[in-house]
Amino acid sequence: MDSQIETILAFLESVHPYDSLPRDELTRVARSFGRREYLAGDQIYAVGEPILGLYLIKRGSVEVSDRNGALVSILGPRNSFGERGLLRDGLAMTTASAVVPSVVLVLPAAELRHLIATAPSFERFFNRSRPIETRGTDLTTLKVADLMARTPVALPPEATVTQAAQLMRERHISSIAVTREQTLLGLVTTRDLTERVLADGLSGDTPLGTIMTRDPLTLTPDALGSDILHTMLERRVGHLPVVQDGTLKGMVTQTDLTRFQAVSSAQLVRDAASCETPQEMAEVTARIPRLLMHLVAANNAHEVVTRLITDIADTVTRRLLKLAEAKLGPPPVPYLWLACGSQGRQEQTGVSDQDNCLILDDAATAEDRLYFKALATYVSDGLDKAGYVYCPGDMMATADRWCQPKRVWRQYFQGWIDTPSPEAQMLASVMFDLRPIGGTVSLFRDLQDETLAKAAKNSIFVAHMISNALKHQPPLGLLRGFATIRSGEHKNHIDMKHNGVVPVTDIARIYALSGQLTEVNTRARIEAAEAVGIVSVSGARDLIEAYDLIARLRLENQAALVKAGRKPDNFLAPSDLSDFERSHLRDAFVVVRTMQSALGHRSGALG
Repeated sequence: MDSQIETILAFLESVHPYDSLPRDELTRVARSFGRREYLAGDQIYAVGEPILGLYLIKRGSVEVSDRNGALVSILGPRNSFGERGLLRDGLAMTTASAVVPSVVLVLPAAELRHLIATAPSFERFFNRSRPIETRGTDLTTLKVADLMARTPVALPPEATVTQAAQLMRERHISSIAVTREQTLLGLVTTRDLTERVLADGLSGDTPLGTIMTRDPLTLTPDALGSDILHTMLERRVGHLPVVQDGTLKGMVTQTDLTRFQAVSSAQLVRDAASCETPQEMAEVTARIPRLLMHLVAANNAHEVVTRLITDIADTVTRRLLKLAEAKLGPPPVPYLWLACGSQGRQEQTGVSDQDNCLILDDAATAEDRLYFKALATYVSDGLDKAGYVYCPGDMMATADRWCQPKRVWRQYFQGWIDTPSPEAQMLASVMFDLRPIGGTVSLFRDLQDETLAKAAKNSIFVAHMISNALKHQPPLGLLRGFATIRSGEHKNHIDMKHNGVVPVTDIARIYALSGQLTEVNTRARIEAAEAVGIVSVSGARDLIEAYDLIARLRLENQAALVKAGRKPDNFLAPSDLSDFERSHLRDAFVVVRTMQSALGHRSGALG
């Protein structure tokens, strides 16, 4: 198999409904695809023209407009288009053009018809009543790598502000990265030249290193487009360098976003960032269930939906921290507010409580602790009023135990690793999912690295963590059925959280622990584990596919409840699924149980 076919095959495995095909069939289908490249502005086809086949975006963005020239949608990677005309009379019903340089795969019409006739998943997917254009994606679902300027303009810190200004004028840009050997040191914008040079009467010979914004906010190429918009809206910045492993890869500015609109989640972030009271925040977060319903209806991937919803919780938390500081005064020592649980993993759905903690600078005194007790109370109370209810297990910064100086946190982790009691295993499982939300991030960085290194080297601790992880079993019953809840309000239902996504989350956490991986998101942990060889390529692929199906059905069930006017929950009745979905869900649970079994057998080696 040549490399191009292998690349197409790997891509199709992440695209529905191709991911439902048996491996041999998928390989055959991959060979039938053609590959086309388009420059920005290139027309792919026009209304009334014969269509070559089904188009599937591999990289880039495609703009679809109707016969009157009105914009219908902007599609991103993994979106297909053209099937409406192709399946009707072979003539295009819309016009499609590349927005940015794009790679598009083309499946011949005869092959698409064959798949629709022989594969039920294709028949359901392509013969649905709603048009393909309503499934389009927007900025929120695109990757930063597809939006950024890949050749950012950079100067060394010794360059002068005059040189920077001249280069900005020449290139028609509003910012310049300050780098040394491609390592980002800072950022200089036209606003900096006005406020830090002209306003202060500095000369044109002033080095950029003296006026640049040091350690600016950055994103990685695999971040979502929503991260760009949410960061710009909340932090009020117009330029975001894109950095990978310390190296500058690109630049994203507000200008890059002019073709895109991310109204829904971005509007909630904008509103939350400007709230003045917890009650106002509650009015914003009350719109989250409907946002969930819309995101699911648009066929967004589950990891996109949960990321967008978590972004809102992050914004609410940071806003409450600012309001708390405004009320209580500046913090006496540096601190860091962190989220754990689903918010820490960026996996919040329509049902979320709060799990958080505070790390204080070691210089904090007993009197300082009173300040942070008040700050934690203000923020946690505000989160509760905003719909993020108090944690039933009191895993919150309001508890003295979880509001401690860094040295105490170091002792916590060391104690859990050295003495892996049942409580220690439970606490470690929660606290290994920590993610900084607001404050001084450096308080956590070396602590995280130290803890992962110590934990990975302790085979007894790892074995206990694996044993704890295996307590959450997929709901598999006898005779190819499901082990549903036997009584009570949720009788004959599956708990899609504790028996669905949690087992995968636990597995991914073990991978991260054994590989000393800093990723917190479940899907990202599995992918990172595959990259470093913690899990095989086939094992990672199977587990990700299983996780994607379980998480998607969980969200679809929540969205259906919202649509019916009910409060979303995590309980799914298998009887509500089609035969096809029940079969695939059970297969997904089988994969999870198989991967759990593999963990159990390898527990000694993982240490």
